[in-house]
Amino acid sequence: MTPKLFSAICCVLICFLQSCALEAQEKKPYNILFLAIDDLRPELGVYGNDIIKTPNLDAIGESGTVFENHYVQVPTCGASRCSILTGMLPSSRELLSNSAIAKIMADAPEGEKPESFVHHLKRNGYYTVGIGKISHSVDGLVYGYEESPEGAKSEMPFSWDEMLFNPGKWGTGWNAFFGYADGSNRQGEKKQVKPYEAANVPDEGYPDGLSTQLAIKKLKELAAKDEPFFMGLGLFKPHLPFTSPKKYWDLYNREDIPLSTAPGLPENVSMSSLQSSGEFNQYALGEEKAGLDHQLSDEYAQKLRHAYFAAVSYSDALVGKVMDELETLGLADNTIVVVWGDHGWHLGDHRVWGKHTIFETAVRSPLIIKVPGLKPQRISSDMPVSSIDLYPTLMELTNIPTNFPLDGQSLVPLLENGKDQDREAMAFSYFRNGISMRTDKYRIMKYFREETPKIELYDHINDPMETKNIADEQPELVKQLLVQLDKGDTGLYNKENK
Repeated sequence: MTPKLFSAICCVLICFLQSCALEAQEKKPYNILFLAIDDLRPELGVYGNDIIKTPNLDAIGESGTVFENHYVQVPTCGASRCSILTGMLPSSRELLSNSAIAKIMADAPEGEKPESFVHHLKRNGYYTVGIGKISHSVDGLVYGYEESPEGAKSEMPFSWDEMLFNPGKWGTGWNAFFGYADGSNRQGEKKQVKPYEAANVPDEGYPDGLSTQLAIKKLKELAAKDEPFFMGLGLFKPHLPFTSPKKYWDLYNREDIPLSTAPGLPENVSMSSLQSSGEFNQYALGEEKAGLDHQLSDEYAQKLRHAYFAAVSYSDALVGKVMDELETLGLADNTIVVVWGDHGWHLGDHRVWGKHTIFETAVRSPLIIKVPGLKPQRISSDMPVSSIDLYPTLMELTNIPTNFPLDGQSLVPLLENGKDQDREAMAFSYFRNGISMRTDKYRIMKYFREETPKIELYDHINDPMETKNIADEQPELVKQLLVQLDKGDTGLYNKENK
């Protein structure tokens, strides 16, 4: 063989190997970064709020797909997370509680149907890491707020290769969740605490900062692995207490923060449809108690909204650190990023401070999905979507089959084309003995209770804050919508499921 021929063969071989390597790189499965943010209303710049400071979440939205009307299935932490993790609507009353995940997972076999989409990714080659509050428990273990986690069982025993949490000076996961900057917590102080705090501490002075440190460290390790990864990072804020480093409070002039545009009770409803802000009132040193018989003073309401906005900005800054690391490590071009709020939160809307209703304010939350290579989209309010839709979406994007039933419907057509002719414009939510359905124009609620009215109807074209129940004025429309609502009736309110 002549030197010239040998050189030519070497060049061909090198080109072939480079081509193979490039092809293998192109075919490498997507990584997934799932950012779950507790009690996050769609109060972000990318959702049209020009007061709140959320540049990092806005950047994800501007380069991904923003779902303007995304709805959770249950407006409480554990049950909402159960639905998104399983892709299923709640089918019994016990699946409306914070213990829903522990119940479902305790009964889940490791065989045919996985306990969660994380488990399904894991058994299809993904390395799975959870940090913070992904399921209901903040450290992945099942134990009470005032108990020791020693000996506690895993909440999702089959899903995680690693479940990580650093409780820092707070000692346990639940203490950290309800923690203040000095290391104290709500339960340790017997609820003699305020519902807010602005401490002069760095980001790591609160638990979410420690979780972000863990996430950045873990990303460096995951970048060196051959298999694709799923990493879930669950941030606490803006969940009560509304705590964050003072620098995030200093981003705002309080007088610029608007009050609720619907602070009064809605017309023609039963008080059973609302709630008395019990979680909020557990913070006994708050300046005022909330209740359905009165509004908080404008001064205090504005202070609380300031605290909430600051806590959102804190989480936004932590998201920015993780996204910067993703970019630095060269992972951004092959990683799906999902931003999800586990439900909304009444900030004085309808005299409520908290979640736990099936009104728009409690069940609507942000959903942003950024897929490498797909153009940015904005899915308008004409097409409501649900948390249960994420499971089939991730499976389609990663080419992982599902040979078991899911209630959700893949969002991939919307991600790719901005429309889906096979999707009906409806999303279902459940709580307070009721089923709530959101369409492109209306919200209808059907309650299984003694109190009347049992049907509520809100016109979102003319009344987006749901201030007046018009069911009695629109009997034919109610009749039509109830036929659609029946599609979401899983029987969970039947007597045998109590």
